[in-house]
Formats: sequence, C-alpha cells, structure tokens
Amino acid sequence: MRQTFRPLFKALLIAGTALALSIAQAQSYPTRPVTLVVGFAPGGSADILARLVAQKLGDSLGQPVVVDNKPGAGATIATAAVAASKPDGYTLLLVTSGHAGSGALYPKLSYDPQKSFEPVAKLGASPVVIVAPASAPFRKLKDVIDAARKNPGKLNYAAGGGGATTTSLAAEFLKNEAKVDMVMVPYKGSGPALTALLSGEVDLGFDIPSSALPHIKAGKLVPIAVTTKSRSSVLPDVPTVAEQGIAGFEVTGWFGVLAPAGTPQPVIARLNKDINALLNDPDTKARLQGIGVEAGTGSPSDFGKLIASDTQRYGDAIRKLGIKAD
Repeated sequence: MRQTFRPLFKALLIAGTALALSIAQAQSYPTRPVTLVVGFAPGGSADILARLVAQKLGDSLGQPVVVDNKPGAGATIATAAVAASKPDGYTLLLVTSGHAGSGALYPKLSYDPQKSFEPVAKLGASPVVIVAPASAPFRKLKDVIDAARKNPGKLNYAAGGGGATTTSLAAEFLKNEAKVDMVMVPYKGSGPALTALLSGEVDLGFDIPSSALPHIKAGKLVPIAVTTKSRSSVLPDVPTVAEQGIAGFEVTGWFGVLAPAGTPQPVIARLNKDINALLNDPDTKARLQGIGVEAGTGSPSDFGKLIASDTQRYGDAIRKLGIKAD
C-alpha cells in the first residue's frame, strides 16, 4: 500500500511545487520589460493600436512594454516567433481577426493558431473601409462593381498584410458576393499599402479607419463603404456595403492580445485586468474612438470564444471560396 501511494504523492508534490513557483512568479511579474510583437509594418492600424496599448500597459505594469514589428506572410512570421517563445508573460502578440483564418489559409504552419496560445484580452473592434484615391472615378460601391465587371481582372486593390488579414478576407468576401474579379496586391501592412494607394500604384484599398482616416480627412482618399452591419461612428456619412446592395454583408475586424501556451494563469489574469482597466479609461476610449476602434473588454475566456467562433467562420469561408495564400 505504501509503495502504491509513493508515485501519487510524488506527482502531487511536483504539481504543488510547480503551482507554488507559478504563483510566486506571477506575484513578482513583471520584473523586466515586456515585448508586444506585431505582425505588420509600422504606421498601420495594428501598429497604431499596439503603441497606444504599450504605453498605457507599461504605466500600469511598472515596466516598459516594447513594440516589436515583424511584418510578413500575413502576420504568420510574428505569430510563429511568439508561439516558440518562453511562456513567461514577457513576450506577447497583438493579433487581428485575420488570425482566425490563418490555419485554413496556411495549412503547414509551425504552430496551431488556437492551441499554441493563451487568450489574454480583446482590445476592440473596427470596420474595414473601402477607399479610393480622390483622383479615381469611384464614389459609390456600384462604381467599383461596374468597373470590375466591365474589366475583369484589371482592377487591383491593396490589402495590408495580405494572407488571412481582416482586410484581405473582407475583399475576398466582397468579390464573392458581388461576383467580380479584382486582383489583390499584398503589402506588409497598412502603411505600405496606403503609400501604394496614394501614389496610384493600386486602384482601391481595403483598410481599417485608424490607418485611412488621416488621408480621408485630408481629402486624399475617398471612403466608399464600410463592411460592418452598422455605420462607423468616425465615418457616419459612409454607407455600409449592405446598404449599397449586398444584403447581409458584414465583416468586423477585431484586435486582441495573445500569450504563448503555458503562460501561467496568474500572469494572464494580471495582464487581462490591466488591459481591461486601460480600455475602460475615458482617455483611452476617446483615443480609440478617434481612430475608429470601439474598445472591447472581457475575460480571457470571452476572447477565446470569439477566436474559436471566427476560426470556424473564416475557415469555412476560405475553404469554400478556395482562397490561397499569395
């Protein structure tokens, strides 16, 4: 009997020791700077949001939060790097809703988009806005659709990040619903994509208001439509895609923070608490609304359920439409 219980006692002792170490680590966390990895180039919507969150989160944690841009391959380069990092809370990943479609689009990833990560917190939600240079002949969605139908495969558009990003998927869904053939030109983020659009390198852009808004206000870009169910608070005069003839069309982008799988739950809880606090701050809310992002709070579990739901939705759509990574 005594020998029977020895392995069990040893296992319990090891588990108890590991738990104690995890709790102790969480109580002292953080003791050094935290890195927030972003899979897109500087200047885009994800980067803008990351830098806002990094500044506020660093203040509450008492340690700097450093933004590290690793653009390329639809953010999968950055995501793979974080998945392979030590799960101690010192390397985090800012993701967009395109993360939910990456598994279907890139079947040979070195990580699992869900199992390789712990959800930390949702940051907010935003529409995708379809924009064109002010010099272009497009003012309504009908103008774009008519031009695409008259010249199949001739109209091109920029989608920052390419791959399974929210902007590129919104474009793919629109092409499918409108039965038009347009060509995507992928860029490593909203910044390079907008530069190409403003220079006339591409005809259209699918972007997040936080990136496109300054150029819209300056009169350099014309907003044609937003992809959400309702109009955007920062672009109230811009009709939705559904309002312009494609009934039921809806694509809502979201942003959030993930940590590598195995990160201690007390660390996740601390990060979630601090992120929710900064999102509830009136100044942060106002700054987010100013770039077209509605702050979103909730538990790690809430964020995990959102990721799971959109993974199913985006995955089904990508496979049905036969979308391939460029």
